[in-house]
Amino acid sequence: MAERTHNMGMGSRDPRVRGLLGSAGVALAVLTFINLFNYLDRYVVSTLVESLRRSALHLTDTQAGSLMSGFLIVFAVVGPIFGFLGDSRSRPRLIAFGVACWSVATALSGLAWNFTSLFLARAAVGVGEAAYVTIGPSLLSDYFPRGERGRVMAIFFCAIPVGSALGYVVGGLMDVHFGWRTAFVVAGVPGLLLALLCLGLRDPPRGSLDEETADPRIASRPAANYLELLKNRPYTITIAGYAAYTFALGGLAYWMPAFLERIRHVPEKSATLSFGIIVVITGFVGTFAGGWLGDFCARYTQRAYLWISAAATLAAVPFAWLALTVAAPRTYLVCMVAAQLLMFLSTGPINATIVNIVRPTQRASANALGVFSIHLLGDVPSPLLIGLISTHSSLQQGVKLVPLAILVSGVIWIFGALAQPAGLAAPGMQGAAA
Repeated sequence: MAERTHNMGMGSRDPRVRGLLGSAGVALAVLTFINLFNYLDRYVVSTLVESLRRSALHLTDTQAGSLMSGFLIVFAVVGPIFGFLGDSRSRPRLIAFGVACWSVATALSGLAWNFTSLFLARAAVGVGEAAYVTIGPSLLSDYFPRGERGRVMAIFFCAIPVGSALGYVVGGLMDVHFGWRTAFVVAGVPGLLLALLCLGLRDPPRGSLDEETADPRIASRPAANYLELLKNRPYTITIAGYAAYTFALGGLAYWMPAFLERIRHVPEKSATLSFGIIVVITGFVGTFAGGWLGDFCARYTQRAYLWISAAATLAAVPFAWLALTVAAPRTYLVCMVAAQLLMFLSTGPINATIVNIVRPTQRASANALGVFSIHLLGDVPSPLLIGLISTHSSLQQGVKLVPLAILVSGVIWIFGALAQPAGLAAPGMQGAAA
């Protein structure tokens, strides 16, 4: 066992790892590219809020906020179903179904004739994305050994800022030149080609690159599977902090284009482009730096991933507050860049933590339960709550919820780090061995 564990930690020295690396690189590239379009389709609507308000649909801020909330409710509720399927069925086929589903729903959003039809189309996007987001990290964790997963997750989730930024840029440009309907169609159609790529991916045996494996029969008992996850204290604390983090990031991502236009009086095209550029740069740098730093520090303690996330998130709080409350353009730019950079440092470490502290045959379920929780408690309510405050007060007041949520996430992750043993062995694996 000691020799096996040593080889696993060394990654490429294990002959099984060498056999996987060729297909692993391809799988990482394909899944990351799909994740990029996942977030492009998700956030294209946020660039269209002002146009939807002025269009024949005449959306209010509350209705506009509910478009994201409706999508995320479906996304979160359907996620546990795909989590169970992802731990017991072909993962590439399920991912292909999800990509095709969300792409068609995004394109159909461009045909909406009233608020209800647009709401239903955006909600349907959640079905497809639930399949992909819950299963993608699980599939990747069986292509790469434990010691490389912080970096792998950093690369995979680097598609979040890039895809979100492309959603702002593509949606904004299409809206300005061709209208909001065209923006939805252009964002949705390419995903159908990506769905075909998924079918060519290999589905490695679950847990083949881990020191410990769990009884595969648990994957056929979804209720017992999810109950065991709820009893995993480090996992539940990590997800609680992730929910507060998602509340902040989701509210910020959805309302920033409208905030810049309405409060800062930035022209529509410049608002989406400038925020998109900030997200791309800070997302790339922050996500990659966090992933590599997490893997390096995890050589010394399993708590490293959460300590890095907690410290970076708490450091982001004052910058986020100043960016949203000080009117000076230079102050906004510097503080928003700093806040986003520090926030994205957590992406790789947090997602590596989730797959490492649960059993190999629970990873899709763990991602699914996490998705359900972080969205139901996070970015499901945040766009709507900010919209409600904006409707009854002002958008300037509504966005102040963001730095408060960032503070809460950092504090919770401190408790999460303290809940884990300081050694290298993951708590979930210790529990499995016991």
